[in-house]
Amino acid sequence: MVHAILKFKYISTIVIVGGGICGLANQLGVASQLRQSAFPLKRWWNILIDEGKHQELILNYETHCLKRRDLLQILADALPPGTIRFGCQVLSVNLDTHTNYPTIQLCNGKSINAKVIIGCDGSRSMVADFLELGPPRMFALSSIRGLSSYSNGHQFPHEAIRMRRGNVVAARLPITDTLVYWFITQPLARSDAKLPHDPELIKRSAIESLDGFPSGFKELIDDCDVDLLFLNHLRYRAPWDLLVRRDQKGTVTVAGDAMHVMGPFLGQGGSASIEDAVVFARNLAQKMSPEDLHQCGKGKQKIIENAIDQYLKERRMRLVLLSTQTYLSGILLETVSKVRSSIINIIMRILFSDRTGHNKYDCRQL
Repeated sequence: MVHAILKFKYISTIVIVGGGICGLANQLGVASQLRQSAFPLKRWWNILIDEGKHQELILNYETHCLKRRDLLQILADALPPGTIRFGCQVLSVNLDTHTNYPTIQLCNGKSINAKVIIGCDGSRSMVADFLELGPPRMFALSSIRGLSSYSNGHQFPHEAIRMRRGNVVAARLPITDTLVYWFITQPLARSDAKLPHDPELIKRSAIESLDGFPSGFKELIDDCDVDLLFLNHLRYRAPWDLLVRRDQKGTVTVAGDAMHVMGPFLGQGGSASIEDAVVFARNLAQKMSPEDLHQCGKGKQKIIENAIDQYLKERRMRLVLLSTQTYLSGILLETVSKVRSSIINIIMRILFSDRTGHNKYDCRQL
């Protein structure tokens, strides 16, 4: 849906489709304040459970875990003046035959003429359909995630822990002293073909999948808020598609999951969306003068197109590498062949020798 139209004093119209992390971040152009709202986790623990034996790998880097709702609220509270917010479904995106600028048709019968459209409308993006990017691919994996709250405080250390047993991965990340986030990734069962929406069924499925895991994980799920349980079929954009395709038609482009939905295995989906917003805003500012968005004409339109093209070029290899790492991680979870697993592990060691390298990327300032 159309979430916002930005009209600054020198901008005629930029339409942002989607009101999630990426859409809000694109309205702000910067999200530096977010780090202070998170509960710092000093270490990641990776634990492989195999026939009762535990192999532990400590990854010493600081990370943060946020409630999505809090993150969205922080972004929304910081929206600049002049932002017009909508809540109307997008039916189609077209290019005007006379001006070649994009037009959005809304479900209420109205249309919006824009100078720039950026689709931040998720994995089922209408803007991505207009760009003919095709639907995302599916992992043979599902993910259950939830929150457990403890009014008197929990006893978990300020560490993130991830355990794997066979094809099931479970992780626990404290958010605050009273709130813990957790998720489970597992092969998609036939019974999950139509993913259930009943929280109790999701909870039961989560507990059953943890057979052989330490009892503390099951207790964590027992204590969860059933209204905040989610079960999803995992989707991704193939890294080779990101490498060769063109995510632009005129002055229309995409960002966030609409461009690069990926598995959650690195925890970088939201971060990559905010990176997109910073790079997009920076390239618009660097390539265009105030008159370029205020005036029409093919010359002005070409300047906008060049700014979008530079944004896409700057993001391409970062997203290809992230998507490759998450893709290989997902295939590794899906496979039951030891030979195939060994080959994938060798490829990952070659391509990603630094296990925490994806956290060290700097998209630079606005």
